[in-house]
Amino acid sequence: MSADAEPDALSVVLAPTRAGAFDADLGLDADTPVLTHFYLPDAGRSVTAVFGLDLSTPAGRGRARFHAHPQGPREPTKRDDFAAAVIVAVPPWDRTEVRAYDRSGSRLALEEVDAEPPEESLGDASL
Repeated sequence: MSADAEPDALSVVLAPTRAGAFDADLGLDADTPVLTHFYLPDAGRSVTAVFGLDLSTPAGRGRARFHAHPQGPREPTKRDDFAAAVIVAVPPWDRTEVRAYDRSGSRLALEEVDAEPPEESLGDASL
């Protein structure tokens, strides 16, 4: 998505799943958040423009943000939407150019986990 959006910046909401919810043992504390979902940045844009609220992200989700900075820097900027965790990438859009930060801009460790998130269903939801 970052390469497709270039030369424009990109901001994507990321949502976690607790490590304990995975079928496989990830070697992490059960309460550790693992980023497993993202919400397309264009979803709900017209509703957000009219009401000024991000109604495209379910309540309680989206505690992290991914930002693509085509012209840099590789750190969060004042123009970015902040969250509990902020992941920033710069060209050439590979794993070596991705860094994670907390809300105050301090670097965080970013570990890639090779795991399939648990299946989700709408359950008993009715229309």
